[in-house]
Amino acid sequence: MTKSKSDVKVLKGQEAEDKVLEYVKCMNRPYGAVDVAANLKGAVPKATTQKILLALAEKGELVQKTYGKTTFFVANQAKIASLGPEQLSTLDEEFRELDEDNKNLAAQIKSATNELNKVKNTPSDLDLEEQVTSVEDAALYQITKRVVLLQPLRSGAPPMSTAEIAQIDADWVKWRAEWVQRKKIFNSSGIFPPIPPDLTFLHLCSLWHLATDALSPQDALILAEDLGIELDTPEHAVLERSPICANINKNILKRKR
Repeated sequence: MTKSKSDVKVLKGQEAEDKVLEYVKCMNRPYGAVDVAANLKGAVPKATTQKILLALAEKGELVQKTYGKTTFFVANQAKIASLGPEQLSTLDEEFRELDEDNKNLAAQIKSATNELNKVKNTPSDLDLEEQVTSVEDAALYQITKRVVLLQPLRSGAPPMSTAEIAQIDADWVKWRAEWVQRKKIFNSSGIFPPIPPDLTFLHLCSLWHLATDALSPQDALILAEDLGIELDTPEHAVLERSPICANINKNILKRKR
């Protein structure tokens, strides 16, 4: 709580003069009487401060400078004691010690800040519990999936032989080649041009559009079903981009070479 003016002791006489001189020398910068009185918090009244400053200037303790209507006072630099070589050396040593201490403190602050950031980035107990639960659920799902796959073997069903697996692979290659050939014929026919995979049945070609222009979309779909036209589903597109089909395409290219 700020003290009221009545709590400040008002100095008089030599005490007031010593206080003003001490303050001006300590600050060692130009001041006017108003500033000195204000900075002394009323310990010396403004009118008294002006008189003391003028008196100190006459004694040579202060230097008086007038700028316009304002008068400034500054400590007489000739009467300020200068530091000797030993004192300067002592101050330099103190400065180096303080500078080293500041560097050490800065390093400690940096290290503490890094540790704090690590702690902040560390998952909380609740986050860890959720992560553990998620991993456990995923593991349980995989285990259940594997158990279902192993169920036929556990029930006594004989595993597939190497010949059966080879036959399935051969059938897959055979019937996929048949499908590719039919799709090629369908897309390259004069009736239906190649069909981009992202288009629906209603975008097949201009001829089909002309044929169904007078029909409603529902009637056009019914006509397509009656004609037995089936387009690739999104699953077909995914399968064609999968490693299974990619490996088959590579093998076909190798055989052609």
